[in-house]
Amino acid sequence: MDGYYYGQFCVLALACAVLEFRNVTQKDKVAMPTSFTSFRNNYLLVFSLMMAGDWLQGPYVYALYQHYGYSTGDIGKLFIAGFGSSMVFGTVVGSLADKHGRKKAGLLYCATYVASCLTKHSSDYYVLMLGRFFGGIATSLLFSAFESWLVSEHFKRGYEAAWLSTTFSKAIFLGNGVVSILCGLLANTLVDNFAMGPVAPFDAASVLLCVGAVVIAATWTENYGDASESTTLAQQFSTAVSTITSDRKVGLLGAMQSMFEAAMYTFVFLWTPALSPNGETIPHGTIFATFMVSSMIGSSIASRLMTNPNVRVEVYMQVVFAVSAAALAVPILVNASAMGMAKAADGGITFAGRVQLTAFLAFEVCVGIFWPSIMKMRASYVPEEVRSTIMNFFRIPLNLFVCVVLYNVSSFSIDVMFGMCCIFLGIACVCQNKLAKITSTTVYAVLPTS
Repeated sequence: MDGYYYGQFCVLALACAVLEFRNVTQKDKVAMPTSFTSFRNNYLLVFSLMMAGDWLQGPYVYALYQHYGYSTGDIGKLFIAGFGSSMVFGTVVGSLADKHGRKKAGLLYCATYVASCLTKHSSDYYVLMLGRFFGGIATSLLFSAFESWLVSEHFKRGYEAAWLSTTFSKAIFLGNGVVSILCGLLANTLVDNFAMGPVAPFDAASVLLCVGAVVIAATWTENYGDASESTTLAQQFSTAVSTITSDRKVGLLGAMQSMFEAAMYTFVFLWTPALSPNGETIPHGTIFATFMVSSMIGSSIASRLMTNPNVRVEVYMQVVFAVSAAALAVPILVNASAMGMAKAADGGITFAGRVQLTAFLAFEVCVGIFWPSIMKMRASYVPEEVRSTIMNFFRIPLNLFVCVVLYNVSSFSIDVMFGMCCIFLGIACVCQNKLAKITSTTVYAVLPTS
């Protein structure tokens, strides 16, 4: 049975390597100045370190809370606190980043996430709760401040708009792909092979975050959104809300992002029970690594699509959302058929599980295409002066939905949960179609910095 999973991983890894090799050789034909290559590589190094600080923690958060003896209900409240913190404080820190500087926001991310990691050394529930609050703030900064800094700095230095797409795709390939796999292996090695306990990955994350903070402090210059002294936080909020409600492109973009990410984060909670509904033995680590390789394939595909002048991101993303919805509808169809009733004789994954796993891998490819593509659209349509603020506003529905799901997780069947994901992705597809029509007669361009 293990051969099935390893074979699947190896085939996808080979496909990923071939795609990325073709991308590299294709891009090498495009002349890029050394200054841009150095700038891009610096950002990729920082982004990879920041993502490593996040990925190292993921596999052992739940395990650590269990190690301290907390119940599933108590652990659920801790997770709700993290998402709630991101929802409540995210817009505030986003506005502060626009006003006081994205470099400072990047350093604040490092500080708050290190603080969150340090709280893991305590078994006190309220200290762990404080850590979740710090983690929620850090997550908001991770998904807004760094991208905002990159877009602003890219154009401030006079680089071509088309080159930004290559940076986005490489950042996702490395940060959400290569780094996630390496961090999973490192965390597992620290805990299992070196027997350092479930806190060890958090200590390793703190070290990498500190290294990243040093690189940011030493190499990054500061940039801002609206740094006017006369602009208050309330005015920034008002400008962001007004932009979202009055500019249909920004509003549709926010709806698409919220719907897709809500489905994606819900999927994180669903794939394990979907593949092992009767307690079947499945190699979670290998499957997770295969998911990440699939996502890397998606980012490689996105890189080719975004650098093709004859392909518009607004058009192909309609297909991505539709395929995503179809992939997450597979578990519903499987459970409604006789296939879902079968059990494997050896206690491993069933045929129905394999069908669902194939669909989940297709969904992960879509996730890999989604991230750099949505970054490109955000760079084009979201105004520079409130970029971080608006990006965090986009995450409010996501965090609210995840909090509701976590609080009522036992009230919904897995089919209902997957059904909600399909509805969200269908809405995203409709919104993308509307955005494609609105922008069909306009020339694609990235907004310059103010």
